[in-house]
Amino acid sequence: MSKRPRSQLEQDIPGGVRREARPQPPQLSRSADRMAVCDQSLPPQGHGSPVVVNEVPEAAENYRKLFQEMLGTLKEKLQAAKIIQTDEQERMVIMQKDEQNFKEMIESEYSIRIRLMTEQIRMNLRILQGRFNLDLRQTSQKQLMEFSTKLKEKFQETLQRLNLLGRENMKKLKESEVRLSEHICSLQQITVELEEKCRQPASVLLQNAEYALERSESLLHQFLQSAQITDLSVCQITGMSKMLNVLQRPITLDPKTAHPYLVLSEDLRSVRLRNVQRGVPGHPERFDFSATVLGVQRFTSGRHYWEVDVGRAAQWQLGVYRSSTVRNSSGNKVLLTGSLMGTDHTFWALPPFRRISFRERVHRVGVFLDYEYQQISFYDAAKGSLIYNFSYLAFQGALRPMFSLSISSGGVNSDSLTICLPHVSPCNDTVGPQSSSRCEI
Repeated sequence: MSKRPRSQLEQDIPGGVRREARPQPPQLSRSADRMAVCDQSLPPQGHGSPVVVNEVPEAAENYRKLFQEMLGTLKEKLQAAKIIQTDEQERMVIMQKDEQNFKEMIESEYSIRIRLMTEQIRMNLRILQGRFNLDLRQTSQKQLMEFSTKLKEKFQETLQRLNLLGRENMKKLKESEVRLSEHICSLQQITVELEEKCRQPASVLLQNAEYALERSESLLHQFLQSAQITDLSVCQITGMSKMLNVLQRPITLDPKTAHPYLVLSEDLRSVRLRNVQRGVPGHPERFDFSATVLGVQRFTSGRHYWEVDVGRAAQWQLGVYRSSTVRNSSGNKVLLTGSLMGTDHTFWALPPFRRISFRERVHRVGVFLDYEYQQISFYDAAKGSLIYNFSYLAFQGALRPMFSLSISSGGVNSDSLTICLPHVSPCNDTVGPQSSSRCEI
């Protein structure tokens, strides 16, 4: 019997990744209120009135209680400061990795575009071979050189923006880490002083007692905040959609692989999640662990591109799948996960599992597969901007398009995905890169 599909975030996103906002530690009461408490233990003194020695222990005891209360709050603030400091240090490491990964994606995207343009020009020359002349060859070569020069300039500008942004972010994080270190040092120092005062006799404890409390409150009133850095996704790589449109092919869903909680449209282009399990015949290729369905097409060579409307799904996964004896292994799939929680939209990539610096919500995702060059790229198809790409994947065997939805246990969900129709006919004989591909159905 098929299992109820687990949430994709439960399956692919390890616990503890999401960072919750930490509340600031509670503050002590106002100084005026505090002094009222202390003044009650001291007798009123007129001009020249002697200090009543018997009242000193009571005043000291009140201050001792205030010190102990303050110590608890200071230790909470100290712990919060250490956590934020650790987070800032981790963010520096993550940012460096993200920047390096972004640079690699830019270089990979540059290579893809040059390769596509070169092969398209060569194919057009072969098509026009009967009317071929020297002028046509020279024109094509000039066109390719101009395209390559402009593209290189564009990508160099993107790299420069990325480097500048990376330096600015690192500077902010280091400055934040220094401020936190100084604040932690001050908190530790005043904590030691108050602990020592709590152990002092009454007459010594009352010396500079109010000053010690004022210093403590001053530290507690300093607001702890992480550095505000700019997301690397502002360095978006755009302008790819037109080049990929000529590679777009129609993809259809395979009913034999659909999980029982999924309903396919009659034209096999849309998949919808339902909360009631369908009665379906058993099949060795059917998914019974996650709410997944595969495409009919099997790719063993060439370049392929398809687009999916994800605007009606709060959580989804797209990518490619390689048949394996272990159906739920992460090694047999390459995925992009999108998750919408309120107004916060997050992307995750697998493998390796990582969060992606791309904040905008995407309504249509483009998937590009280059089998020979072992690459898969995901795009915001509406804007033509790169979301993420994978290189050096070492493909083996046939790859199939993969589509997944997610449902929470006991929840009501009507999420759906729809495969978009090609912008151009896949049989267009001017499409060079696609004509050499191999697709099995």
